[in-house]
Amino acid sequence: LREKFEDEAFGIDHDKPFLLSMANSGPNTNGSQFFITTKATPHLDGKHVVFGEVLEGSDVVLAMEEKGSPEGYPKAQVTIVGCGQL
Repeated sequence: LREKFEDEAFGIDHDKPFLLSMANSGPNTNGSQFFITTKATPHLDGKHVVFGEVLEGSDVVLAMEEKGSPEGYPKAQVTIVGCGQL
């Protein structure tokens, strides 16, 4: 059984593309997924936490997005290599 902790809240809105955000698996849990926005997504405000921003390589993010589909299934595999220090 995993220990739970309170949700983080940095007060940053999903108001532009290329934000790094964390999607919680539920209120006050420690299960989460991370994603990068490609447009403003205000419907996520108060539900998920913005904690970073893509400063370089937005073209790479958009190229990765092109490999997705409206149904949520990838059209091709995307592999990140030689990305440098995170």
